[in-house]
Amino acid sequence: MIIIKTSEEIEIMRAGGKILAEVLFEVLSHAKAGVSEMELDQLAEKLILEKGGEPGFKKVKGYKHAICISTNDVVVHGVPTDYTLKEGDTVGIDCGVYYRGFYTDMAQTLRVKNQKSKIKNQNYDAVDKFLQTGEKAMWEGIRTAKVGQRVGDISKAIQTIVEGQGYSVVRSLIGHGVGKKLHEDPEVPGFLGVPIFQTPLLKEGMTIAIEAIYNMGKSDVVYSNGDGWTIKSKDGSLSGLFERTIAITKNGPLILTK
Repeated sequence: MIIIKTSEEIEIMRAGGKILAEVLFEVLSHAKAGVSEMELDQLAEKLILEKGGEPGFKKVKGYKHAICISTNDVVVHGVPTDYTLKEGDTVGIDCGVYYRGFYTDMAQTLRVKNQKSKIKNQNYDAVDKFLQTGEKAMWEGIRTAKVGQRVGDISKAIQTIVEGQGYSVVRSLIGHGVGKKLHEDPEVPGFLGVPIFQTPLLKEGMTIAIEAIYNMGKSDVVYSNGDGWTIKSKDGSLSGLFERTIAITKNGPLILTK
């Protein structure tokens, strides 16, 4: 069942989303060569608590961290480890905040480099293009999220951009509704699996997490590391993840994680 939020509830989510956005971009600014995944996780939790929120992901049964971290071929749900980031790594950080009874969810992927980095080779250019494509796809999906449109319009927008550049949208992992629970209806795939008219209608008051989850290679994924959480690309190719929580309003999509 899709839960419609009141304007007051959306404002609470907006406040929580502001905390989340501030925390995520602060953590990303520390994602440099020589810093461990665990250090980033600890920083995220510290900042969330200082700002009056709670780490949303720690409320998920069995999960013990404030972030999921996707380094290189990790697609989603990567458990932070003592791995030390290296120049050239691709790192996605997914984080959630629980604030006054509501969750918000957000992710961003970047290329790790030092302040004096001079990576200019062909591989860097290819990775840079890969990441720019995923972020562009997410924003286009968000732009499409208007009253009267359907979830399928979002899915088609993301898929068109990602696959248009020769990359693969991961089929088994999708965006979702978000609110009093971290994962609510409706499902919001990054690909169009059924005709658009068969997908849920977007209505004022819906709150959803729009995600571009995609691989540089094929779309197949596998569980890895034996932790029950970490999912990697099956062919070992780079993966990207971009996500924002938004509200559907009469004036267009309202980004809550801003």
